Amino acid sequence: MSTRRVAIIQWHIKELAIEENHATACNYIREAASQGAELAVLPEYHLSGWAPTDELWSTQAGQSSQYLKNYQSLAKELKICLVPGTIIEKEIGANNSTLFYNTAYFISNDGTILGKYRKKNIWHPERPHLVSSGSESHAAIDTPIGRIGMLICWDLAFPEAFRELIADGAEIVIIPTFWTPNDASADALRHNPASEALFLSSTLTSRCYENTCGIIFVNAAGPAENFLGMSQVTLPIVGPVAKMGNEEGFLVADMDLGLLDIAERNYKVREDIQAEGWHYVYRHTSSQ
Repeated sequence: MSTRRVAIIQWHIKELAIEENHATACNYIREAASQGAELAVLPEYHLSGWAPTDELWSTQAGQSSQYLKNYQSLAKELKICLVPGTIIEKEIGANNSTLFYNTAYFISNDGTILGKYRKKNIWHPERPHLVSSGSESHAAIDTPIGRIGMLICWDLAFPEAFRELIADGAEIVIIPTFWTPNDASADALRHNPASEALFLSSTLTSRCYENTCGIIFVNAAGPAENFLGMSQVTLPIVGPVAKMGNEEGFLVADMDLGLLDIAERNYKVREDIQAEGWHYVYRHTSSQ
């Protein structure tokens, strides 16, 4: 496997300031491309932030396709792959109901869309507003930087999502996120004010080891009382090879994908789950 040069981009996303957020993203992408990045990844909700009770948020969700096209053009111009965080897509469902999906796209360096993923595990406060991808399977996609899986934010908490992706050959899992210190309950924060930072730092490295994969995790940034940042590129064997605090900006890092081969030869996780008679083939339901 080769080394891949990737960029993680985080900033203080402004609610409902879709044009400003888009311009900020494009400027950072251009800077990352000038430093040789083959891939740039943005945070979840990067266009409008999280403001689902505001009517403007719904209106902007209906405009998201034009920004996706802009990113396709930018990827082609700069010859860089992009995962433009997540984009809220509005669709009309049964009985003329309005549905909102939280979607991540992988755009190739020629501007084509190679795949998309809609968030499956919806964080509890999001559930009144977003629709899950439900029983759709987690699938990896072939890209210029390798075979990629995509998850979104709270999906990180579910090992099953990673298992599906690596069973489908994913080498790198990309996770756009909008994860804050205040996602912990008041009870949890009384025991540990840094509870969510501990959650992320421990889980990201664990997922790399237990799946012999790399992870590109990109979060929103801003004042410490409301934002965690912590965007990072993490690999098995060595842990984070690039990690940000809660500052705004970007970081370009080299991912030595040879470490995935070393980890797999050592732990043989992929070999075991592909073996005939693998003993963890089951579903977490009371009916089975």
